[in-house]
Amino acid sequence: MIIDDQIYDVIVIGSGAAGGTLVGALAGKGHRVLVLERGRQMSLQDQNVADVALLRMKERFHPQERWFGPDGDPFAPQTMYALGGNTKIWGAVLERMREKDFGPLPLQEGVSPDWELSYGDLAPYYDQAEALFRVHGRAGVDPTEPPRQRDYEYETRPVEPFLNELRSGLERQGCNPYELPLSWSDNHEDPSGDAELFGVAPAIADQQVQLRTNAVVRRLHVNPSGIEVRGVEACIDGQDWLFQSQFIVLAAGAINTPVILLRSGNQSHPRGLANGSDQVGRNLMKPQLTSILQLAAAANSGRYQRSFGVNDYYWGDKNVSFPLGHIQSCGGVLQDALFAESPPVLSLVAKLMPNFGLEELASRSVAWWAMSEVLPDAHNKVYLQGEQIRINYIANNREAHDRLVYRWIDTLQAVEADPLTHVVRTAPTHPRGEAPLSVMGYACGTCRMGSNPATSVVDLQGRSHELHNLYIADASVFPSCPSIGTGLTTIALSLRLAQHLESEF
Repeated sequence: MIIDDQIYDVIVIGSGAAGGTLVGALAGKGHRVLVLERGRQMSLQDQNVADVALLRMKERFHPQERWFGPDGDPFAPQTMYALGGNTKIWGAVLERMREKDFGPLPLQEGVSPDWELSYGDLAPYYDQAEALFRVHGRAGVDPTEPPRQRDYEYETRPVEPFLNELRSGLERQGCNPYELPLSWSDNHEDPSGDAELFGVAPAIADQQVQLRTNAVVRRLHVNPSGIEVRGVEACIDGQDWLFQSQFIVLAAGAINTPVILLRSGNQSHPRGLANGSDQVGRNLMKPQLTSILQLAAAANSGRYQRSFGVNDYYWGDKNVSFPLGHIQSCGGVLQDALFAESPPVLSLVAKLMPNFGLEELASRSVAWWAMSEVLPDAHNKVYLQGEQIRINYIANNREAHDRLVYRWIDTLQAVEADPLTHVVRTAPTHPRGEAPLSVMGYACGTCRMGSNPATSVVDLQGRSHELHNLYIADASVFPSCPSIGTGLTTIALSLRLAQHLESEF
């Protein structure tokens, strides 16, 4: 093993929305920072796939490893090991959680827990996050939007012309579609924003910030009293290394962060580090996602970013008073990496149809996402069996999600029957498919935060209740799972943590 001579101020494990943001916020302030990223830099070609290869070669967005599901069968997770992490395939939609999302929030099957933080606590960090990631949007359109001090700094992105006509059709049905807030760089070679672009790349210009890629963190080592992490063990290009730092920040994601903690168990922490509450790995949540297809009346490019959101059913509808969830347009079928993972219709035909036929089918499709919150459940968890990562997960709150799907299909049918709407056609059915277990980009909750050490892993700053210098910055700290995605809230929490760490130096 090689022991690094440097003693760092902060080691950040992971470079996604949490780690990349944190590193960027700490750079330029005289701190010695080490970033350990298990992947490498992703090529622009792979980042910006916009053709039928997206449907045929989905494995480019899967690491070369297998996790095991509740049925005991292995599966390839859709999760990115690369600079920028899952922000490379997140669709660049960055939305604020609503005030009531911070709970407690009654759902159909139970009460979503209180965060012990309010929207007001995060509002200034939401402002910073939107500025940092150059979020393009327009305030005041979505009736569920939380209060803000000012409008977005960057104007909304232009959309495909046919989508504007479709938006008008939705408005005639009483819906309130709004422009999805998108992180956008205005770089023609790499237009959509991500954590490498807005976090890591500016940070490593600081000579005090060191980056190690292809660095797989194996475990954390504690001092004899078991109250501080003294070493980070990582395998880099086949060679074992040991790094030391004043503070350690785990930002490896909702699966790999608890895996590292569980793998680091010792006599002082027999159930894994920071796991005196037995909550590490538990309460795994990921929003229910269903893709729904419409038939376009004329061919579109199939290559465009996500465009509109609809929250008219976010808190319920005319028939029920419990929340149903969020609707958003997919990106073009030939460009949206998340969509390529999910719909069984296109997944099956992609194996049989020649490229020109598949492109024609995709260009005649308009795709939507229905997204619903789930509840934390201690039995939904990530755990280790030997060195194997195992996932036990059964979705809940399913009836609410089914209501959202059928409510949205009813809306689409009404739009298609509208004689003023010419861009979509009536179809006998609307093919749909649930995102499989392998889709882990929105996973959260496995190291929940809270003020009670008996029921949580970290406190409200993200510091371990048991190890004084260990923090967690990613979505694993979420007490609940919002319907609108985790990205912007993860970034905001990381900026908040960066401010806290500054006070600790």
